[in-house]
Amino acid sequence: MPNYPSNNEFHKNVVKLLQAARSQVVRQVNHTMVHTYFEIGKMIVEEEQLGKDRAEYGAHLVKDLSTFLTKELGKGFSMTNLQQMRSFYLVYQKQQTVSAEFKLSWSHYIKLMRIEDENQRRFYEIEAVQNNWSVRELNRQFDSALYERLSLSRDKQGVRELSEKGQVISQPIDSVKDPYILEFLDLKEETRYSESDLENAIIDKLEHFLLEMGKGFTFVARQKRISFNEDHFYLDLVFYNRLLKCFVIIDLKIGKIKHQDLGQMQMYVNYYDRHVKLKDENNTIGIILCQDKNETLVEITGVLGEC
Repeated sequence: MPNYPSNNEFHKNVVKLLQAARSQVVRQVNHTMVHTYFEIGKMIVEEEQLGKDRAEYGAHLVKDLSTFLTKELGKGFSMTNLQQMRSFYLVYQKQQTVSAEFKLSWSHYIKLMRIEDENQRRFYEIEAVQNNWSVRELNRQFDSALYERLSLSRDKQGVRELSEKGQVISQPIDSVKDPYILEFLDLKEETRYSESDLENAIIDKLEHFLLEMGKGFTFVARQKRISFNEDHFYLDLVFYNRLLKCFVIIDLKIGKIKHQDLGQMQMYVNYYDRHVKLKDENNTIGIILCQDKNETLVEITGVLGEC
């Protein structure tokens, strides 16, 4: 084999070009998606104004639109999502700042819409654009009360530098995994596995696992995503029991059950009871499978724990 010279620099330049292209694609997708949702929100508001009883007509309008869009285009058009688009238009219709160009992602704007003070909202928006904050970083800065601290501090630059330590810069691949982008492009969502070894073992022997669980269990979903505003959660396993007439959610944990695990499961159960189960079905059951558990925690919370 001939001894060719190293092409490390050449390889690096190709990688840089591809990364730049991916970043550009993500920016363009976000730009198009946010503008589209703004226009949908505008159309909803304008259509609502035609109704005699705006509150009643508006609720009916969003519900019908959600049903139609879901049937025609698939996921991403729940009543909650459409209401967010409506709110987005109402919040940003008159603001003539950097937001007019919508330089952030839809996930960013969902967070920003929840900030009631206009000056504070504009501050975080401008900072997010200028500093390339991910949604995670935006949340961290907001939770640390950066706006209030800068307003009260004499050494504003010093506070800002302190707040930026540990900053997380989003990469194109992270944005592509954003469920909102996947829904907008009608792409299949790749499952994200937690406690993957245990989960894969259960799936590989699903028939035996169902027999161990008891009678009447049917498999519904794996890594089922549910969303609250800009936060996304993944339910490890979802079953339905035909005899009990209820959904059964299973969360897999390696190690000891913690307070936050029980609270998270309770949130999953409440979500299914409010948004998924039918009126003639019984309340959802949550089960946490783990290696170790605190009996007192499980009993107080009312969530089943099995080891």
